[in-house]
Amino acid sequence: MKGGVTIARLIETTQAEATRAFLVGIEIKGDRDLLSVEDSLAELAQLARTAGLEVVGQTYQRIQEIDPATLIGSGKVEEVRAFVEDLRADVVIFDDELSPRHQRELEKAFGDDVQVLDRTALILDIFAQHAHTREGALQVELAQYEYRLPRLTRRWTHLTRQAGGAAGRGGVAGVGLRGPGETQLEVDRREISRRITRLKRELEEVRAHRQRYRTQRRRAALPIVAIVGYTNAGKSTLLNALAHAHVFTADQLFATLDPTTRRVRLPAGRVALFTDTVGFIQKLPTTLVAAFRATLEEISEADLLVHVMDVTHPNVIEQGRAVEETLAELGAADKPIVTALNKIDRLEGGLASRVLAALAARFPNPVPISAEKRINLDALLACVERVLFESLVPVEVRLPYKQGQLLSWLYEQGVVEREEHGREAITLTARVPVRFLASLRPYLISVRPHLIAGDKCHPTDVSSGH
Repeated sequence: MKGGVTIARLIETTQAEATRAFLVGIEIKGDRDLLSVEDSLAELAQLARTAGLEVVGQTYQRIQEIDPATLIGSGKVEEVRAFVEDLRADVVIFDDELSPRHQRELEKAFGDDVQVLDRTALILDIFAQHAHTREGALQVELAQYEYRLPRLTRRWTHLTRQAGGAAGRGGVAGVGLRGPGETQLEVDRREISRRITRLKRELEEVRAHRQRYRTQRRRAALPIVAIVGYTNAGKSTLLNALAHAHVFTADQLFATLDPTTRRVRLPAGRVALFTDTVGFIQKLPTTLVAAFRATLEEISEADLLVHVMDVTHPNVIEQGRAVEETLAELGAADKPIVTALNKIDRLEGGLASRVLAALAARFPNPVPISAEKRINLDALLACVERVLFESLVPVEVRLPYKQGQLLSWLYEQGVVEREEHGREAITLTARVPVRFLASLRPYLISVRPHLIAGDKCHPTDVSSGH
C-alpha cells in the first residue's frame, strides 16, 4: 500500500530460525487485575505465537510500584538480560505497556541485537497481519503511528531498516515493526503527525460512509444484533452457523478484524441483521479503541448484543468481565444482552453442569450452545427474538395512509394490538422497538412507560446434544 501499512508481511518461512521471544510480566501489589500474572503471561504467549514468534521463556516480578526508569527495577533487568543471552532471545516482550522512557532504558540494557516490545506493540503487529480491507488497514496504521510517535528514536529507525531482511540473531524480521515502519524509514515526528492527520481525515470519511450504511439499514426496519466477545471465543463461527455464511475463522487470536453483517431469519419468521465484531481482550490498547471507533460503533448502534463466551477456557468469567468493561467504555453496557455459552460439546457431563450453572448465575440470558457443532442454535435464536421483541415500547400512533412503509414495518418488527381506520389515517396501538420512536415521533399520540424484564431465557438441557 502506497505510503502506508504493508499488510500481512509475515515472517519468511525460509528463515533458518524463528524469532525467539522472552516474556516479562509484572504484578503490582494492591492492584486487582482481571487475570493473575501467570494467566496474563499465558495469554501473552498465545499472542506471541499468533504473531509468528517462538516463546523460549518467561519471568515475572511482583513489585510495590513501577520503577520510573525500567518498569521492573535494575536487579530484575539484569536477570532478564541473563535469560535473554542464555536463551538466545531476539525480542523481549513486556505484558504491560511501556512508557517511552522505559523503552529507551530497556533497549540500552539489552543491547542492539534485542528488540523490546510491549503487549500493545504486539497486538498492533497482529492487527497489521490481519487487516485485509482498506478500512482495517487505515485503522491499524493510525494506531501504529499514534503508538510510535512518542517512542520515535534512532533505534526504531535502525530496526525498521532491517524489518524486511535480517535483524538480530537468526536473521529475523522485526516483529512489532510491520506496517508504516517498513516503507517510511526516515520519517520524523512532523511527517508522522501529518500522516496521522491525513489518516484521521480518511477514517472520518469511512465513518461517514458507515453511518450512511447504518441509516439505510434502519430504513429497512430490521433489528441489528452485534456479536461480541473475547477474542477466539467463536464469534465468526457462530455467524457462519446462523447465517450459513463463510466468514474466515481460525484457532488464533484476532483472526478477523473487519465487521461482517448477514441476514438471519428468526424462529417466528422475522429477519434480523447479525454483525460479527472485532474480539476484545484484557488490556486492550486505548490506541486501538480510538482507531477502531467506526467499527466499534456497530456495537453501540445495535439493538441487542450476543455475548459469546468460551466455556472451556479456565478464565472464562474473567474474560466475560473484560468484555463487560470494554462495553462500558464504548457506552454499550445498557444494551440488552443474550449470552451464548459456546463450545459445550467440549465439556464433560458433570463439569458441564457446574460450569454452565456458574455462568448462568453471573451473565444475562444464558443459552448453552456449540457454534461449531450447531447445537442448540434454535434456542439461541428464540432467546434473541424473545429479548428483542419483549423489550418493546407501548405506543399509540396515527399514521396517514400515505405512510404505508411505516405501517408495513410496524407489523414486521413490532406487535400491533389494535387498528382503527379513519378517513385520512389509521390509529394503531402497538409495541415497537425503541429505535423506531424517532421515526414515529410526528405521528405519536402517546408513549406508555415500560419496564424491560430481566432474564427471559434460561439454560436449556443440552445433554442430548453431546
